[in-house]
Amino acid sequence: MKKRRLISMLAVAGIAAALSACSAGGGTSSASGTVNWWTWDEKQAASYKKCLPGFEKANPDIKVTISQYAVTDYFTKLTAGFVSGTAPDAFQNSVPLLGAYAAQKQIMPLDDLIKKTNFDTSVFSVGLDSWKYTDGKQYGLPLDWASAAFYFNKDAVKAAGYTDNDINTMTWNLNGTGTFDKIVAHLTIDQNGVRGDEPGFDKTKVKTYGIGSLSSGDFNGQTSWNAFISTTGWRLGDKSAWPTKLEYDNPDFVKTMDWVRSLEDRGFAPKFGSLTVSGPEQLSSGKVAMMEGGSWDATTYAKVPGLTVGIAPTVEGPKGRSVISNSNANNIFAGTKHLDATWKWVTYMGSTACQSVAGADGAFLPSISKSMSAAAAAQLKQGVDLSVFTKALENKELYPAPPTVNGQQINDTMTPLFQAYFSGEKTDSVFSDMAAQTKAILAK
Repeated sequence: MKKRRLISMLAVAGIAAALSACSAGGGTSSASGTVNWWTWDEKQAASYKKCLPGFEKANPDIKVTISQYAVTDYFTKLTAGFVSGTAPDAFQNSVPLLGAYAAQKQIMPLDDLIKKTNFDTSVFSVGLDSWKYTDGKQYGLPLDWASAAFYFNKDAVKAAGYTDNDINTMTWNLNGTGTFDKIVAHLTIDQNGVRGDEPGFDKTKVKTYGIGSLSSGDFNGQTSWNAFISTTGWRLGDKSAWPTKLEYDNPDFVKTMDWVRSLEDRGFAPKFGSLTVSGPEQLSSGKVAMMEGGSWDATTYAKVPGLTVGIAPTVEGPKGRSVISNSNANNIFAGTKHLDATWKWVTYMGSTACQSVAGADGAFLPSISKSMSAAAAAQLKQGVDLSVFTKALENKELYPAPPTVNGQQINDTMTPLFQAYFSGEKTDSVFSDMAAQTKAILAK
């Protein structure tokens, strides 16, 4: 499980919605002692440990313990800690769970601490507003952000007669016109060596698909369909934050989903769920020529043995490029007994000094623009070009995934319906039902 695609995470966190706030008390003000910080991501745990020497040198009375737990256990352990009062002082959290934790008062608003210490939140170039709850207060300080891109086999692209620039400038429209559809068709090759746009192509015996599946059970489609429909101006929610419904019944959305499914029907993409190995494995095996994936996969794709991988931006559509972006952040447990010490660690993690060091290995994209530039420069020296993501940020092509109430229930309800649609069990009529169900869930 990749660190940004936390949809399945929510399934193990369902019990959190039933918690009372009985364990949430005011934190004490100890400026010394041990601060416990948790993450679900093994790579980020290793990255942030690089910040410890600098922090502990400046704060010799504070020791920080970093713990990483597998995604399947992480939120279950948090839940148990909330109940018993033994949750970590601070922890990495994902936007879908902000609503539940803030409502239960298990995490504390940070506004008073920000004001008291004159912490400059303008240092964050992305993610800050995603961590404001419905009460208007700030509950998290951004750690990182993520978006999507296309990873492509350079040799396969060259063999098809295309250049890297052809992939970097792909276009798309609602009716399927644009260069993306044409490129994907030509990159597809059947077992007889016939390409998808040539006479005699056999869609039942495909050797190499032009694109990995863009169908997805995820309710926000971050690394699948979202980067297409968003180029029309469509947004997931009817409001940018705390929406009252999700816009699945929009006619343009329905048309886009039909087009996504048509890629599989025409043999240009594998059937939904038919390839179960990872994206890098699909690309390296020759089963696909191009994959859409998350920014967190960049270093993995770049280091696949024997494969030269290019990274291209998402498609340019009717209104340009538009990419949904998630942001993880630090939350502080309302029951912490080391509030001042915890705040020092959290704000240090939200500094250029820490994020530049921690982000240098490419495990995440820092929320601070200067650190993002430093991380990109460090990765470029290792042969990994992250400019696709830095340009998306610079060109304001990102839009934040909206925080929602009842994110757990949204996920649990929408996922099987998306799966049923892309597997052919449901027709377009499912999308009006989905929109109505999200409206009911978000009204609770």
